[in-house]
Amino acid sequence: MATRNRLPPWHESLRLANGREVLVRPIRPEDAEPLQASFVLLEPDEVRNRFLHRVSELTVEDVHRLTHPDPRTEFALVVAEPYPAGEALIGAVGRVFLQPGSGDAEFSILVSKYIRAMGLGRHLILRLVRWARGQKVERLYGDVFDQNQPMLSLCESLGFTRQQDQDTPGLFRVMLDLREQHPDDEAPEA
Repeated sequence: MATRNRLPPWHESLRLANGREVLVRPIRPEDAEPLQASFVLLEPDEVRNRFLHRVSELTVEDVHRLTHPDPRTEFALVVAEPYPAGEALIGAVGRVFLQPGSGDAEFSILVSKYIRAMGLGRHLILRLVRWARGQKVERLYGDVFDQNQPMLSLCESLGFTRQQDQDTPGLFRVMLDLREQHPDDEAPEA
C-alpha cells in the first residue's frame, strides 16, 4: 500500500482501492485554505463525529491552530491529493495532542466520505501511535460516539479498550495502553 521513494520523513504515497493516488504527510500552514474548503464538503454527521458537537464552519483561528501544530506537543497528518501543499484537496486529517503533566495523549481522526472504507483510518491511527510511542506516551485515547461503529470496531481491532462516558450518554472513550505491545503494532521501518 505505501511507497517511500525518497520522500521526506512522515510522507507516504498511497494508492487507494479505487486507484486514486494520495499523499499522507504532516499538515502544513499552506493547508489552511484547502482545509477550510474541504470542510464544507463534509456531512453534518462527519463533523459531529470528529468535533463531538455541531460545527458549521472552521474559523480562521481553528484553521490556524490545526495547521500550526506545536511540534513539542502535537502531531497532525493529512491525506491529500499529491499536489503541493496549498493546492491539494485534503480528504482526511489525523491529529494527536499530548496532555500536559500526564503520560496521556488524545487523538482524533476525520476521514471524508469520499475516501472512507479504504483503510485510511487504520493507516492514520497506526501513524499516530508510532509518533506517540516516540514521545514516550503511556496511553493514547479518543472520544467516539456509539453511532460511529466503524471507528469503534477499528479501535477495538487495534487493541483499544472502551469505556462509557458517565457524563455524556452515547459517548465512549477508547484507550490504548502504549506500554504494552499489541499484535497490530507495526515493525519499525528500516
